Amino acid sequence: MAETKKKVEGEYLQYQGKPLVREENTIIYGDLNNDPFVLVLEIMSYKEEAGEKVPDKVLIQIVDAKDPNRSTVQSGSKSGLHDAFSLGLTWLDLKLKKSAQ
Repeated sequence: MAETKKKVEGEYLQYQGKPLVREENTIIYGDLNNDPFVLVLEIMSYKEEAGEKVPDKVLIQIVDAKDPNRSTVQSGSKSGLHDAFSLGLTWLDLKLKKSAQ
């Protein structure tokens, strides 16, 4: 039998005015319904740091939100969530500015 997921009620966490959503190892930043592009971060591996499990290798993708297949228009990878998110934000900002012209 197919698994059905319950729709999340309420508000999403916002960062700089855009939704920031995490499900398991996938983090999506941006509005899939209103933005032409969104940032997708896939946590590929973890490492131990000070006794805590933290993201290590992170795949960065800029995804075309208007494409029904959600095609990737730019991708790369970084070590650490902070570095990956910072680079992804820069790429996303450039794509959004370019698409607004």
